[in-house]
Amino acid sequence: MSLEHLRLFALNATAGFGGDVARALDIALAPHEERDFEDGEHKVRPLVSVRGEDVFVVHSLYGEPKTGVDQKLCRLLFFIGCLKDAGAARVTAVIPYLCYARKDRRTQPRDPVTTRYVAAALEAVGVDRVVALDVHNPAAFENAFRCPTEHLEARPLFARHFAAALSGNEAVVVSPDAGGTKRAEALRRSLAAALGKPVGNAFVEKHRALGVVSGEAFAGDVRDKIAIIVDDLVSTGGTLLRAAQACRAQGATAVYAAATHGLFVGNAPETLGDPALRQIVVTNSVPPFRLGRGPAAEKLVIVDIAPLVAEAIRRLHEGGSLVELLAHPPPAQPQA
Repeated sequence: MSLEHLRLFALNATAGFGGDVARALDIALAPHEERDFEDGEHKVRPLVSVRGEDVFVVHSLYGEPKTGVDQKLCRLLFFIGCLKDAGAARVTAVIPYLCYARKDRRTQPRDPVTTRYVAAALEAVGVDRVVALDVHNPAAFENAFRCPTEHLEARPLFARHFAAALSGNEAVVVSPDAGGTKRAEALRRSLAAALGKPVGNAFVEKHRALGVVSGEAFAGDVRDKIAIIVDDLVSTGGTLLRAAQACRAQGATAVYAAATHGLFVGNAPETLGDPALRQIVVTNSVPPFRLGRGPAAEKLVIVDIAPLVAEAIRRLHEGGSLVELLAHPPPAQPQA
């Protein structure tokens, strides 16, 4: 199957990243209109026919000052509904950063399970498939949807980056909390395979209750080794810094951090500027617009996921498998 019947859209808030994906596919973004009205309402529509076409919509659902996450979600829902009404044969939502993915279970009485509500809203407007990158809990993501889902991972790209950056030094992959142990173990295996030698693992105890973080235990040997802390996202940076300081206290020679989604909210620029962290590696699923300039920004390395997303779109359109793609992703050059 050629790409002739593939239509790739990127809503305005994700136009830059969508353009990168289009260039990796060697196609043009399909044109669309987004119009704002004086009363705060808006409309969004395709400017080309989508009847009978295989349509992919790229839209990353992170909040920013002029466009909140709820507004972005609303625009995506309306656009998907419009595409289905216009006769699209299939609509796939490609969401590098999926909003509300952290609220996937009840942690307090009468808590919402917002991940499931977002899934229901996407399905209600007719989405046929959802593709996301490194959601907080892959099992909860898959179970929230009744339509097919695809979960992409930045792990192989991080392994490739650190294999080149370690320069022969011994490394340990560290989970900053109990919930991330599977993620850390997956990166440890990938990094060991890329290096062709064993890589250790470690774990930092962390408990959070009513906003208060506690836990002091540290398991693993990082002495005289480079520690690589891995998480799905970095928000305020407090969890990463806490884990980095624990690693340094245990004798790590240097501490690196890898997180797929760099949100960098609150005091993150000051927190991540702490000398306990040598480097912070994220993807371009979310632009680091909140980080500004300073010590934290100087440590930042951005790994481009556009080739990975583009190849996933190509394979889904052609009926191919994503299993081999996740094992051997296309090359992506780090961007300073």
